Amino acid sequence: MSQELYIHNSITRKKEKFKPLRPPHVGLYVCGPTVYGEAHLGHARPAVTFDLLYRYLRHLEYKVRYVRNITDVGHLESDADQGEDKIAKKARLEKLEPMEIAEHYTRSYHQNMDQLNILRPSIEPRASGHILEQQQLVKEILEQGYAYTSNGSVYFDVAKYNEQYNYGKLSGRNIEEMRANTRELEGQEEKKNPFDFALWKKAAPEHIMQWPSDWSSGFPGWHLECSAMSTKYLGQPFDIHGGGMDLIFPHHDCEIAQSTAAQGNESVRYWMHNNMVTINGQKMGKSLGNFITLNQFFSGDHDLLDQPFSPMTIRFFTLQAHYRSPLDFSSEALQAAEKGLEKLMKASESIDKLKPGDKSDIDLQEMEKKCYQALNDDLNTPVLFSHIFELVRFINSTLQGQAQIREEDIPRLRNLFQVFVHDILGLEAERSKDETAQLTGDLIDMILQIRLEAKKNKDFETADKIRDRLQEMGVIVKDTRDGFEWEIQ
Repeated sequence: MSQELYIHNSITRKKEKFKPLRPPHVGLYVCGPTVYGEAHLGHARPAVTFDLLYRYLRHLEYKVRYVRNITDVGHLESDADQGEDKIAKKARLEKLEPMEIAEHYTRSYHQNMDQLNILRPSIEPRASGHILEQQQLVKEILEQGYAYTSNGSVYFDVAKYNEQYNYGKLSGRNIEEMRANTRELEGQEEKKNPFDFALWKKAAPEHIMQWPSDWSSGFPGWHLECSAMSTKYLGQPFDIHGGGMDLIFPHHDCEIAQSTAAQGNESVRYWMHNNMVTINGQKMGKSLGNFITLNQFFSGDHDLLDQPFSPMTIRFFTLQAHYRSPLDFSSEALQAAEKGLEKLMKASESIDKLKPGDKSDIDLQEMEKKCYQALNDDLNTPVLFSHIFELVRFINSTLQGQAQIREEDIPRLRNLFQVFVHDILGLEAERSKDETAQLTGDLIDMILQIRLEAKKNKDFETADKIRDRLQEMGVIVKDTRDGFEWEIQ
């Protein structure tokens, strides 16, 4: 089926027909997490939003290269040019190396994304692994005259850039507004203007995360990282750049300026931004201290939660709102989402129980058309869900003998659910607690059988590692004459 996808382009502020630069290939870059703490609902929203886009583009038979970065250096407190690196600060407090912090929370983020059924990106570059590319980009901007050095740091010259280009075109801000907003910030004495931003920062001697460069031993600016990594893997220009709307200013405005200054043209054709997750109308975020981690949602261990909520409930809750609309959290809203998801999954599982009749009381071809129209209209998931739940009501009415479906329409109905609910929305039925407990027990038994084989082969080092690792996870193993026993503490 031929589809015309329209997406809202943040830079033109209107919906535009999506026309990839090199069809059927699509380049998609999304700003990933700064890995200094556990992922929260605010991280889940862009992940789910752009997972939906990724899934739908692939469904439309585009060959998508999806790049989502990991920021493991250069992101300073308050998203500014002064202060401590967020990861380095966490490392100092935990008495660990910064890369230990980055690795730990990257693994935690991946685990949460897997739980939410988020597809892994094609490429996941780390900022610390692309220092040379970032230094090269700084050199290009300096050569074009849009940056200057100061005490070993390199800053982007916003006023000079603005003589030829329009800095702030994405956010709509102008220099005078920025001058007023940045005048009172500390650490501006190195800059020509307070709204200039760092491309490369000279590191203090005690700063662990630093690299040699032509200007100083230091580290890249936060904004520079995405400019360098996106164009390295997707070329310039590329199709779509996504992220949360809180990144529009200054992060994405700076990305546009950097790429334009270096190359003479913008690197992104379509900008897409999801709206914020709020608690009582206030943005959820680590810096504000009002966040609930995904692990807390899954366990229910938070004062604002009345109960635990499954990963699929969180995904369903996120998709219920249009990605450009605010998503306001409440325990009641999640409980309603949980019931809606249960109703949807039950209907999906009931399709094979339908008894065929002499006619069909629903036009499935028309319903399929409406579902595609909803997605093609800037990924309008609320409208898509309205059509899907119309199908749910039809299934329930058919089960109760109040509606009919022809035998040949049952496979088509099943396919509609497979395509839109499972493949594109990424919603799956979840195991019951009993099924999960059974699976956990079977996996532990399998691991301990491997340990038993290691002991028989006198590979005691491997056997001890397995026992110790299980103990760290709360599984206590006791060797017996007949083999082993275990319990979860």
